[in-house]
Amino acid sequence: MSNIILSGKNPKKVKVGNLVFGGEKPIIISGPCSVESREQIIELAIKLKAIGVDVLRGGAFKPRTSPYSFQGLGEEGLKYLKEASEITGIPVISELMDASNIDLICKYADIIQIGSRNMHNYSLLKAVGELNKPVLLKRGMSATIKEWILAAEYIAHHGNDNIILCERGIRTFDNYTRNTLDLAAVPIMKKETGLPVIVDPSHGTGIRELIIPMSLAALAAGADGIMVEVHEDPDNALSDGEQSLDIEQYENLMKLIKK
Repeated sequence: MSNIILSGKNPKKVKVGNLVFGGEKPIIISGPCSVESREQIIELAIKLKAIGVDVLRGGAFKPRTSPYSFQGLGEEGLKYLKEASEITGIPVISELMDASNIDLICKYADIIQIGSRNMHNYSLLKAVGELNKPVLLKRGMSATIKEWILAAEYIAHHGNDNIILCERGIRTFDNYTRNTLDLAAVPIMKKETGLPVIVDPSHGTGIRELIIPMSLAALAAGADGIMVEVHEDPDNALSDGEQSLDIEQYENLMKLIKK
């Protein structure tokens, strides 16, 4: 496959403050699927900081399959996320869904996430390509390797090569898990693009009990980090509670990673 800009011959490290994606240390991104309240995100951020976390995640604008599901708190949620970041000193990542919200996301987030549903949104990819801010590009839920690479090329072609790739599972014929987590994509994408690659086992499996083993498998496969959903009370989360770890499970995961 011939790439215009990205190449495995030129490995790229993406810096976020003092963090380096693609360095020697795996980067751990964790936090709730959605920012539900000020108290929730601040209290959770403090607990995650004590256990160990590099980047705090939290959705303020949520793309939901059902229009009746919780859609996020919008700018209010971003403010709470930023406050949690300032209290703990942890950088934050949040999803950008619409180009009209670019300035808003850039104001509060250290990393811009392009979610699975927007991997094929080429006007959005062009827009973030014009920014001087790290972009985490999730694989589309039915995207081939080539389509994923070319989506990253859209961003790089417009001037921004601070791209972190995220394998989050793809849709296949099997429905036991939410998606089929494609860990072979990790070494493939590193070879083809030279970009750092992380794995999201929460969306990749959709099953809480599978998050820890698949996190460890992802790191064994050479992933530069993982992104996991964590909630203090997953069974009562406003979104994706079934694929979120509780605090005790997250602490266990971090102990296993440190080994």
